[in-house]
Amino acid sequence: MLKKIVLSSAVGLLLFSSSVFSATVKLGFVTTLSTPAAVIGNDMRDAVELALEHIGHKMGGADVEVIYADDEFNPQKGKQATERLVTQDKVDIVFGYIWSHVLLASATTVLDAGKILISANAGPSQLAGKNCHKNFFNISWQNDQTPMAMGEVLNQRGVKTLYVIAPLYAAGKNMVAGVKRTFKGEIVGEDMTKWPDQIDWASELSTVKAANPDGVFIFYPGKHGPAFIKQYEQAGLSDSIDLYTVFTVDALSLPRFQAAEMNGVLGTTMTQFWAADIDVEANKKFVDGFKAKYGKYPSFYAAQSYDAVMFIKGAIDATGGDVSDVDALRAELEKADFPSVRGDFAMGPNHFPIQNFYSREVVVDGDGVWTTSVRDVVLKDHQDVYAAECNM
Repeated sequence: MLKKIVLSSAVGLLLFSSSVFSATVKLGFVTTLSTPAAVIGNDMRDAVELALEHIGHKMGGADVEVIYADDEFNPQKGKQATERLVTQDKVDIVFGYIWSHVLLASATTVLDAGKILISANAGPSQLAGKNCHKNFFNISWQNDQTPMAMGEVLNQRGVKTLYVIAPLYAAGKNMVAGVKRTFKGEIVGEDMTKWPDQIDWASELSTVKAANPDGVFIFYPGKHGPAFIKQYEQAGLSDSIDLYTVFTVDALSLPRFQAAEMNGVLGTTMTQFWAADIDVEANKKFVDGFKAKYGKYPSFYAAQSYDAVMFIKGAIDATGGDVSDVDALRAELEKADFPSVRGDFAMGPNHFPIQNFYSREVVVDGDGVWTTSVRDVVLKDHQDVYAAECNM
């Protein structure tokens, strides 16, 4: 009788354990799926879907469901979408986010609920520094880092005077702060433009022409980038003043530049943590898979989103599929033990990556398609400067 009771108890525990760990893992993904900025959000969603295919829609032995939410390129809408994921859909982890102002508006909704929040793109300084949180992770960068790498490129190229133009919102401010942090020359002009409504820069370009700097630095993601560069060329500046960009020339904008035969883009340099030709196995699988599935190169937004899925999978696999133990899940996320498309990197003490940043050049591939190719390591094993302000 005792053996039967023990056996019965063991079977009961096994069934209970199985029911806990085989439940569906529910992930909420917030991005922009409407408005013209949806070109970015769709690329991110495509990468998530590819990652799910590559892992067989499984994490820790459990099925994975991703619920997509549209932030409509609006902080309030993004917060509302996040609230629905947390309160109605009861997701286990929230990730995604293109825009820093949307992430900042939404973060407390997830973190106050005791859930894990992972940014696949936005890296505002607040969440890297004084407002860091034990349950917040970033799998891309802190916003300042990419322009900091560009500042070093400017120094290497002997640029002495620089004019800066960027949109007036959280990420734009970080981009300007980043390039200023490393650029050793003189900033001879700075314009912070209205975001996202301003799409005409005639006044700013007139001021640039009068200042006649060695170079102009801009940050304009999405549709704004091609629009700015077209106006820059039309103003006759491209032949006399070198243009340096971050998050402006990428796999999303290059097809537009190529179709418009804007050949001045070829050979230009930008900085980034990733490129399609980084020689690591995970990156080859990602890029080849993305091109085969969607017929185009992935953007860095896609690379980050693909990595985000693998980042989450690595942690959930390590916990045996148990997403209810947030402490255990957090500990595994801190290890960042997964095959990243960027190669090896470490998760810093503020839960932002410590990683390399490269210079990339716009080139033509063997099929005649414009893309970017990695060149030099500009910042090696770089940690963001705000980590010192984080007290977790």
